[in-house]
Amino acid sequence: MMIKRRAKNFISVFISNLSLTSWIILFNVLFLMGVWILSLIFGEDFLVRNIAFSWDNLVQGRVWTLLTSIFMHGSFAHLFFNMFSLFFIGRFIEKVIGRKRYFIFYLIAGVFASFFFGLLAFLFGKGIWISIFASPSMPAVGASGAIFGLLGLLALIVPKGRVYLILGPLIALVLELVLQNFLSDNIMTVFNFLLTIYFFVAVFALFSFNPKVRRLALAVEMPFWLLPIIAIVPLLIIGFFVELPIGNTAHIGGLLVGIAYGLYLRTKYKNKVNMLNRMVSGGR
Repeated sequence: MMIKRRAKNFISVFISNLSLTSWIILFNVLFLMGVWILSLIFGEDFLVRNIAFSWDNLVQGRVWTLLTSIFMHGSFAHLFFNMFSLFFIGRFIEKVIGRKRYFIFYLIAGVFASFFFGLLAFLFGKGIWISIFASPSMPAVGASGAIFGLLGLLALIVPKGRVYLILGPLIALVLELVLQNFLSDNIMTVFNFLLTIYFFVAVFALFSFNPKVRRLALAVEMPFWLLPIIAIVPLLIIGFFVELPIGNTAHIGGLLVGIAYGLYLRTKYKNKVNMLNRMVSGGR
């Protein structure tokens, strides 16, 4: 009886101490599993029509896909890397602006990112521009639009704060997207498997105490203001030559929301933002 009571107390304390970011990550995992099960029952079309966002879905009245698409991901690797980024960025912002504001901002950034992606696809997703803006019928999923909103906010309120960008997986992803246009399906299957292994090795190598192992991640330290630029501009340029399965316009949409909210906070809470910057920069 005592053991059961202690176990219940431990679970209740553990749950109460979870950050909102952790709850969002957990919900994303459960949502992905749930949609996969529903897709097995109702078919792949269920995901495309009822969960993923596209401009066609929006004009056909599926407004809820603006929200559901934020919590859905195309694969476990897609989920992992988005949630990995969210874990570090989200927890910091959650402490700075508080749970309630953080949650509302996260949802607004994600929804606007979806809408921005769809609107630009409707306006410009034709001809040679389709590789950049996608077509109005192109389905999109993922939390990266909301995450770029968080990056935009950080770039405004703590621009000189330092962060590590893991270049290894980013370079590997670009390499995969370029080579898939030239290599056979069998070779690409093997290549994709090796790249997936490297993705996870690079992420965990970042936390190694061995400097030689950490180099596998190709981590580069940079200020927060530079991170969104590095994460968006190279992929936009490559997109002019190779069609990428990445919603760069959604990233830009989320980033715009983050910048707008960051400007608001800098104006209304100028002293607090200055104090935060001194803390982050070590008083310099």
